[in-house]
Amino acid sequence: MATLPPSLAIQSCYLKCGISDVSKSSPACHYMYRNCMRYGFEKMDLERRLICDEVSQNVVKSSCRHLNSRVFATSRALVEEIEQKVSTITEADNREKALTYLFWTEVGGQVKVFVRKTSVKYAVNIEVSSLQLQSSNDRLTSSWGRYRADSSSFIPLDVQSSVPDSRTSTSETPFIQTSAGRFALELEFEAKQIPFYLSFILKLPSDSGSGGSEIRSHRMTKFCVPVGFRKGNPAPLGLSFSPDGSMNFAIFSRNVEGVILCFYDDAKANEPALELDLDPYINRSGDIWHASLESAWTFVSYGYRCKGSLLQRNNNKFDAGKIILDPYAKIIVNSIPSSDGSQKYLGRPCKEPGFDWGDDTHPYLPMEKLVVYRLNVRHFTEHKSSQLATDVAGTFIGLTEKLQHFKDLGMNAVLLEPIFSFDEKNGPYFPCHFFSPMNLYGPSGGYVSAINSMKEMVKKLHANGIEVLLEVVFTHTAVAGSLQGIDDLSYYHVNEGEDLEATNDLNCNYPIVSQLILDSLQHWVTEFHIDGFCFINASSLLRGFHGEYLSRPPLVEAIAFDPLLSKTKIIADCWDPHDMLPKETRFPHWKRWAEIDTKFCNDVRNFWRGEGLLSDLATRLCGSGDIFSDGRGPAFSFNFIARNFGLTLVDLVSFSNDALASQLSWNCGEEGPTDSTTVLERRLKQIRNFLFVLYMSLGVPILNMGDECGQSCGGSPAYSDRKPLDWNTLKTGFSIQTSQFISFLSSLRMRRSDLLQKRNFLKEENIEWHGSDQSPPKWEDPSCRFLAMTLRADEVESPLNSESSSHVRRGDLFIAFNAADHSESVILPQPPEGMSWCCLVDTALPFPGFFSTSGEPLPEQMAESVAYEMKSHSCALFEASSSLKTLSSSSSSWIGTA
Repeated sequence: MATLPPSLAIQSCYLKCGISDVSKSSPACHYMYRNCMRYGFEKMDLERRLICDEVSQNVVKSSCRHLNSRVFATSRALVEEIEQKVSTITEADNREKALTYLFWTEVGGQVKVFVRKTSVKYAVNIEVSSLQLQSSNDRLTSSWGRYRADSSSFIPLDVQSSVPDSRTSTSETPFIQTSAGRFALELEFEAKQIPFYLSFILKLPSDSGSGGSEIRSHRMTKFCVPVGFRKGNPAPLGLSFSPDGSMNFAIFSRNVEGVILCFYDDAKANEPALELDLDPYINRSGDIWHASLESAWTFVSYGYRCKGSLLQRNNNKFDAGKIILDPYAKIIVNSIPSSDGSQKYLGRPCKEPGFDWGDDTHPYLPMEKLVVYRLNVRHFTEHKSSQLATDVAGTFIGLTEKLQHFKDLGMNAVLLEPIFSFDEKNGPYFPCHFFSPMNLYGPSGGYVSAINSMKEMVKKLHANGIEVLLEVVFTHTAVAGSLQGIDDLSYYHVNEGEDLEATNDLNCNYPIVSQLILDSLQHWVTEFHIDGFCFINASSLLRGFHGEYLSRPPLVEAIAFDPLLSKTKIIADCWDPHDMLPKETRFPHWKRWAEIDTKFCNDVRNFWRGEGLLSDLATRLCGSGDIFSDGRGPAFSFNFIARNFGLTLVDLVSFSNDALASQLSWNCGEEGPTDSTTVLERRLKQIRNFLFVLYMSLGVPILNMGDECGQSCGGSPAYSDRKPLDWNTLKTGFSIQTSQFISFLSSLRMRRSDLLQKRNFLKEENIEWHGSDQSPPKWEDPSCRFLAMTLRADEVESPLNSESSSHVRRGDLFIAFNAADHSESVILPQPPEGMSWCCLVDTALPFPGFFSTSGEPLPEQMAESVAYEMKSHSCALFEASSSLKTLSSSSSSWIGTA
């Protein structure tokens, strides 16, 4: 920078000040620096601040009205002349590093504010241009103050005082007019005073030609700029980190009047340590409120406080003191009680913990190959019989400790009940948050440990070829502690005449809510390597803004075509946790959406309790063509007999009364526990029958946790009555034979995937239906309780003779179902040439003979037909095999006779 010529050297000067102790934090003095007024807001140290160094930087002190100080220096005209000769490179560099804010005044002038950080201080430069004044001699003054939590209440200038006072909370500082006709001044603040907002107005003196007036922004508000933090960016929503390490906070709220960003420096504190009342002009873009802070802050948690009468859907007074969790927070700190006794959740202002995924990759199993086990993470290993350490039982780590159980059952996918953060009073189907796992599932009860242990669980399951699917709830939230209070008119459904205070149904197809849901799904795929999602209460995803049905709901379509979700499984489950019942809905799918097939459950239950039509059972066995023949296929049908609500599998055959009419159950002759051998045998057969139909049907079978060991809830269908899995029951005779049967059926599905794991429906020539005497089935006769079918295998090219045209035909399957109270004599069809029938399953036989891997050849197979007697309430499976295999199978493991 050029130096002053000798002719323009500043004369020596002195400063005379009389300042009391109270004003030690008051504005110190003014410096005229290149025709800019510099206003120092700092603790005075006169001996340190004698201006001998300032003189060499072309500084001239000016008088300050409200301080007893005088400055002797060169004339103002001389300084203006100096300004024209001195280089401004340094000033330009400083401006490039500064944050710039531009305003228009209500009278047409322009106000530019530059905020920059020096080594230990913050400087604010204000420039006013194009301001139309009555006279060129008019003086301009800035009346300013600082605020944080409340824009209507300024921080006292005396930082040692905690009581705001009009005499000490604002200050007036004159501008200096430059030769270019602009007005300028600079304010300086110590770093320990930030962050805050600087709020100011422009004032003309009363003796001016304008008669004295206040000049505000074009919005008729005060000018306001953040100091010590930045305006931030509207995207991405939530907490994000810039390359320089600064933290950006962004939250949506359209109907809010104001948003306060709150920070806590103590996890046990009830009140925030810092609150920033975000300015709607600087810190708002559209409907997104945002701010950015340096990462040097050591706050442990953060949240938002929203202001405005439009936030709630009722006329009750809004609780402006309520702290709200950031909907996009990735890490949640342990909740602390609110003033009303409810739980309060806060976000943690830090990056997600790093995790070494190694060579982990998604198994990407075809949908038709899935065999699914549904479980509750906590209940799966919480029971002391799991023999796991206390801090491991009921966690993600506990689940991985029992990985062998899934492999023993032949499972290649687990479906986890909702693991999003939830209020324990409401249960996991009423989430509070959508971006982090529940802290209870971590080994130490912390959210960070829950995140890391969940990732470790997914990694280990993937290494064993097991996919991880999540049940997710996006249609509603917990009644309190979730999104309530941010912008209820946008986030939630509002209908006239509805009990608005109790409504917690999300407005899923509202754009910002749809974005929240999509961002959540993408987060679980990218950060946790999740393989698929089952959407609970999916029928509510079809609702419009006002509750109307949408034929092409934007969210459902967006999920179907989202590129990141393209390789995941997306499943619609129309069960409603509010009334605990499934809803039948024609779900739009775009050939991507699978569905939990409630009709499968109902029709199979009806058949085995002696009701319903044979046509209904046949439809479910073949993959529910009435639902999935519209461009999808049987692989899109996720089938179940019992699930985590309603009766368990053993209760389904043990309880049936008027209160359980909707469960379609049958107690097999006696209600509840019994010592009757006849009833117990019938119940055992029914359990085998249900499992057999589940695994022999086209579609994806879902086994519910505990059904493999006969877990009971005493006939209660309530979800709240579900108990932790008792691992001791896996050692009982019932559990051993049932688990082995499930494992056998899983292996059979894989071995005969040509007929039992098909992505497309069977061709007409591949299936033939039979009555008990080989006559056509009586489809519409409600009294008919027998149905059989032959599944014919296609010829395939022999891998041993690939060069020739030799083809090999795998054996056909003959499957029969008898739900009658009496035995049926079944006539088996003629097997393929060179083959004979082997019986693989007969659920009426005692263990271990009711199923066999190799099969028992039927005796006296004549040329025309083979007869087989099926007991009441039983199923049977026969496979055609070659003569060589039949001869060798005489020494098979089959035990028992027909």
